[in-house]
Amino acid sequence: MKAVLDACVLYPTVLREILQAAGEAGLYQPVWSDRILGEWVRATAKLGPAAQVQAEGEAAAFALAFPRGRVPAQPGLEARLMLPDPADVHVLATAIAGSADEIVTFNAADFPGHALAAEGVRRRDPDGFLWELQSGAPEAMAGIVEAVRAKAEAISGRPVPLRPLLKRVRLFRLAKALEA
Repeated sequence: MKAVLDACVLYPTVLREILQAAGEAGLYQPVWSDRILGEWVRATAKLGPAAQVQAEGEAAAFALAFPRGRVPAQPGLEARLMLPDPADVHVLATAIAGSADEIVTFNAADFPGHALAAEGVRRRDPDGFLWELQSGAPEAMAGIVEAVRAKAEAISGRPVPLRPLLKRVRLFRLAKALEA
């Protein structure tokens, strides 16, 4: 399965690290464009220059981890597509050009199902997407999420319970599935 990761799911560090690790484990193939990664990096600018520099490094590492998932800009394809927010057309064009099955995004309003279905693509919220990966590979996903939790704990220097960590990034179903 191939999935485009919209910039809004790359910005929360915990969510991005889970999605990236699931891709590295071969549970799906991330599809991306330079513009999507650029949007993610620019979103961190509000946190200050140090955060933006860190995001630039993380974006470069993401690109190196998934070189086959890179889709170049598709201006001709973008010109024929329509979405409620024209600024999101490049994400759909990336999905089509990259033969992605899904776009993983929190942004449901700007990616209506009928517009995506006409192109053979589905919109998925990150929680449902990761819950589905967890259902198919529970041991792998449990290990991935635990590694991300342990990293957060090491960085903070204090205990980081799993459920609150996942709830902060709106992964409610995944949190519940991992508790069972």
